[in-house]
Amino acid sequence: MPAKKEIAVIGLGKFGYALAKALTELGHSVVGVDINPEYVRRAQDIIAQAYQADATDEKMLGQIGIKELDRVIVSTGDSMEASILVVLNLQAVGVKNIWVKAISEAHERVLYKLGVPFVVFPEAFVAAQMANRLTAPGLQEYFGLGKDVAVREIIVENWIGKTLRDLDLTNKYQVQVIAFRLAGDSEFHFVPQADRALRTGDVLVLLGRTEDIMRVDKF
Repeated sequence: MPAKKEIAVIGLGKFGYALAKALTELGHSVVGVDINPEYVRRAQDIIAQAYQADATDEKMLGQIGIKELDRVIVSTGDSMEASILVVLNLQAVGVKNIWVKAISEAHERVLYKLGVPFVVFPEAFVAAQMANRLTAPGLQEYFGLGKDVAVREIIVENWIGKTLRDLDLTNKYQVQVIAFRLAGDSEFHFVPQADRALRTGDVLVLLGRTEDIMRVDKF
């Protein structure tokens, strides 16, 4: 069972609110931030804490102690500029584990260039899934490997200079690295090379039983 975490959601619009609610239902402690008082009131009865504040204000982010949280998700609506400014402010106050909802492919590319480890583009993801299901019936079942099978992305911090052969994740944890993304890139590559040295910011995609992939924590 994954450990419970303290997570901030910046932007409590449709996506941010739904995400904050889902995280709370999973047992995590969620801190929400939005400049819109209506969104804050809506979230107050659902999540642990909700602040009406401007996340583009670096000083405010420091005052609410956002650096101490395990994860920070940025979901600031349709403003690419606001999203980027919030990310820069989070980096300035020392937040490292940042996830951001992108609103366009250009936004996604910029976020990766800024060093954001995890970028989510919900509309593109859902569109691709629907296209596959419309044109290749049964494709989603092909990936149904079981309820206890999961995919996890991890960002490399402590494995710098090591290779997949050195790490031997398959034998140690019973998981398989199925893809990777180089630091600063937006595209994933498949069939990782066993002898390529890992660099800071590289992202590895693991496939395995949920219990096993959650044990891989020294990366």
